[in-house]
Parts: sequence; structure tokens; C-alpha cells
Amino acid sequence: MSNEKTKQGIIRTVLGDIEPAELGVTNYHEHLFQVSPLLKGDELDDEELSSKEASALKDSGFDVMVDATPLGLGGRPEALARISKATGLKIVATTGRHRQEHYGADHWVRDFSLGQLEQRLIADLTQGLALSESDSKIATAPAEGVDSVRAGILKAGIGYWSIDSFERQTLDAVGASHAATGAPIMIHLEFGTAAHEVLDILEGLSVPASSVALAHADRNLDSGLHCSLIERGAYLGYDGMARAKNRSDQELLTLTREVVEKVGSSRILIGGDVARRTRYIAYGGIPGLAYLGQRYLPRLRDEIGDSHVEAITRSNPALWLSWKI
Repeated sequence: MSNEKTKQGIIRTVLGDIEPAELGVTNYHEHLFQVSPLLKGDELDDEELSSKEASALKDSGFDVMVDATPLGLGGRPEALARISKATGLKIVATTGRHRQEHYGADHWVRDFSLGQLEQRLIADLTQGLALSESDSKIATAPAEGVDSVRAGILKAGIGYWSIDSFERQTLDAVGASHAATGAPIMIHLEFGTAAHEVLDILEGLSVPASSVALAHADRNLDSGLHCSLIERGAYLGYDGMARAKNRSDQELLTLTREVVEKVGSSRILIGGDVARRTRYIAYGGIPGLAYLGQRYLPRLRDEIGDSHVEAITRSNPALWLSWKI
């Protein structure tokens, strides 16, 4: 790992490592490719259409996106690299595992021992993501035009107030992989639950809260909870906009203002997590990836001011995405 330690502070994109100052305006959570049994009919699996959606995100004012699709859900690292080159959008890829409901009973990601999973995640981060997901070995053929496509973050998912044995194994592997590499971590929280409990587990694995982004924290509108998580040092992922059947954008804006007024904006990240073909304009749906930049961010600026939005979209993701060794 000695060569990794010389990379202290870098951010790892699909086209190579960059300095944090090079990052730019960042959407911390989207998906360009994703196939899950929980999302039948909503598969993201067309490179041309996903590239068009990435272009729309870039045109809406974002320089960077994290593609948060972990192992076994239709990720295509070589296509991410091609899309990044074609659109100019910087992309950070993900390794790890989602909560177990995203995988069928005979899915290959269920076959890992803890040691094998750790080995796979570390290899994805340091050597390159396998081009064939069903092969647990690292692919030898790099994506066209790049030396390799390496993951830049680790991800684990848990259930609603639940951390089963599958998910605990993923957390253990993610913690060990972070210790070996310093890579940042994203945790999927189902409806924003069990946030402190996850941080307790990761703390026991020597993972500092400052390396962790809690995705979907805003599915729980409890600003007091959010402040306590921020005071602990974690990053909160706000990604629930354009979901009026669950909560209005105004409720999210109000939550953000309340949190900023109490503890500041230094631990908030923002993304769309649109994640469905029926919600991507390029696939024939709405509102698309441009919604965040075109419709939501102007309202957020009115709610909390330019300096806080600058922190949420630039400086916070640059700190979170920087490898910590």
C-alpha cells in the first residue's frame, strides 16, 4: 500500500486522480447505470441515453457526479469512463454492496466471505473495477483511453431500522477497506434510520465519522437528529428533492435552513438520486438530472444564501471525497 499513501488527499475519478481543488460543483449521489430486482421497469442500462442525461447534468451547472451504484447492480465502469470523456463531467465510481433486498437469492455478491469481500473492494479501489461484474477477479482489459477505471468511494446499505448479517458483513468489509486505503464511504440509510447506530459500528472499525456520508438523511425531517449527526462529524446527504408524494421541496428547504441556522453548512452534501428510467428525460421520463441545478438550487440559494450553497456543492464534497491516508 505504500504507493497509495503517496496519494494522500487525492480524489479518485474514473479518468484518474485529481486534487480536491480541481473538483468543482458536485452532485454527491446519482446513478447512470443501475439494474435491481426492486426497480423492475426502471433499469438504467443504455449508454447513449445515460450519456445524454449526464450532459444535461453538466449543462445545469454541475462539474462532478458520484455514480453511487455498488457491486452487482449493473454498473458499467468502462461506460462511465467514456461518458466522462465525452461530456466533460467528472465521475466518481463506487464499490461496495447495497442492502440485501437489491440482490436475488442466488446473486453472486452473496457468495463472498468477509475476507474475499474486503479483497474485492480494495482491488476495485486500487487496481480497477472488473469490466464483467459477474467475475470477482479484476479485469485485465482497461476501458478505452484510460489505464484503468478505479472506484473512488465505498458504499454499504442497511434496511429500515435494521442491520442484518449480510449488511453487517458489508459494513465490516467497508470499514477494513477504508482502513487500508483511506477511501471515503457512503451509507444508504433506509428512510434516514439507524444513522447513529451505523456510525457506532464504523467507529468501532476505526472509521472516523468525517469519512462517512449518510445518504437519504433528509428522508427523516428531524433537524435535531441532523444536528447531532453533524456535531459527531458525519456528512449528511440530502437527495430527496422532486419527490412530492413523500415530501415537498419546501420541506427540504426548510429542513436545510433549520440545520444551517443551528450548526452551519459544513457537513451537508446535495444530490438528486433520481435513479430511475421513468424519471430520466433521456429515457422518456421526468424530471431528469438537470432538475437539481435548474429548479432546486436557485430556491436553496434564496433560502440559505450563496456562501452556504457554495460550501454544500464545492468545499464539502471536496473534503468528503478526499482519501484520508
